Amino acid sequence: MAVDKDKNTQILVTFPNEMVEDIKEFWHDKKLRNRNEAIRMLISKGLEKHKQERLEQEGE
Repeated sequence: MAVDKDKNTQILVTFPNEMVEDIKEFWHDKKLRNRNEAIRMLISKGLEKHKQERLEQEGE
């Protein structure tokens, strides 16, 4: 599948083997289509948590 370069940026990232196994487990547990989808979902969850923590800190 071609990447729409106006909407997406490809990034080469190296992960430790243990993290790859964790991603694989998440991918299969969530029955996602592929590993990339799992990685994007995990990053989205982490970024959302970070935003919430930031808002909480700003509210203090």
